[in-house]
Amino acid sequence: MRYLTAGESHGKALCAIIEGLPSGIVLDENDINRELSRRQSGYGRGGRMKIESDRAEFIAGVRSGKTLGSPVAFLIRNRDYEAWTDVMSAFGENSDRRKVTAVRPGHADFVGCMKYGFDDARNVLERSSARETAARVGVGAVCKALLKAVGVEIGSHVSRIGEVRAKEKHYTARELIENADGSDVRTIDSAAAEKMRAAIDDAKNRGDTLGGEAEIVIDGFPPCVGSYVQSDRRLDGLIAGAVLGVQAIKAVEVGDYARGSLRGSETGDEIFPRGDGYERKTNHAGGIEGGMSNGESIVVRAVMKPIPTLKSGLKTVDIRSGKLVVADGERSDVCAVPAAAVVLESVVACVLADELLRVTGGDTARDVEEAVRRLRERARHTRR
Repeated sequence: MRYLTAGESHGKALCAIIEGLPSGIVLDENDINRELSRRQSGYGRGGRMKIESDRAEFIAGVRSGKTLGSPVAFLIRNRDYEAWTDVMSAFGENSDRRKVTAVRPGHADFVGCMKYGFDDARNVLERSSARETAARVGVGAVCKALLKAVGVEIGSHVSRIGEVRAKEKHYTARELIENADGSDVRTIDSAAAEKMRAAIDDAKNRGDTLGGEAEIVIDGFPPCVGSYVQSDRRLDGLIAGAVLGVQAIKAVEVGDYARGSLRGSETGDEIFPRGDGYERKTNHAGGIEGGMSNGESIVVRAVMKPIPTLKSGLKTVDIRSGKLVVADGERSDVCAVPAAAVVLESVVACVLADELLRVTGGDTARDVEEAVRRLRERARHTRR
């Protein structure tokens, strides 16, 4: 399975094409649009979220609520395009009304202009904008439908915003699905949630921004997906690449090894016999060993940097005049970690669906379901 997205932040629409899906995956339009709505929510979001109300318009590959096996395509129209027609029209003279020459440090603006030979960073920032993630969330929603059909659940929560950290606890995907969205900062720790909101308010009053951390938990994913035989087939490497491909994500961890302070005796997930199967009492590996899923919960954590678009602006160079100036300000969020957690669910779902199909093959959803059943039987893995 593979997918492509296209579209600019203030263009007519975002779009995506997904190729390689089996036929017979049951899709619910309401579920997909609910995922898009989740991406738009969260305390600290900017004014754009008051304008857009994202909905996926499927134009190919789906009939009567089921995939056909042919490429799936959908659009997400940008309502804000109406105010940007003179700036973002595909043909004719484009207006200089929104030209950006005071490039913003920390964004793609400056290097993008160097790479593609532009004197207007509008050509860069329109595509590099996190607005593009709406299309990836739509793709992720389709992949989640496939994974759900074989008993896989994906949830996420925010574990940190700024200096405020939620209490550490091992959550199931179901606990996160049922509880995280009830908080506008998407954390289950209510005491931490109050402090996170206060931190966001303080940053907003200072004209500043905040980053943080999010955790994604996947339950029910079958073992034996991924491989150790080549580095580019390792499941954890593929997940890490997808996570770091999300705008502003700067670090990723699978399991809880990254802290680096524990000994091998403290992190080995010992295996015990149980009935005619096996069990583990710990999951430090985060569900992946040797680049392969082992049947335990897959746990992924990601760090998002503070958004570098500040109300007060950062010092930069104007690429037209060469003078020292203050960076142009684009409409931006104070904190987008809650929304990023939803995006991360989606990109991880895309990787898992792709790798699952690589292992199971099959032209129909029923073929995939049967192959997953055989994988689980082969592993003879008994869950705790």
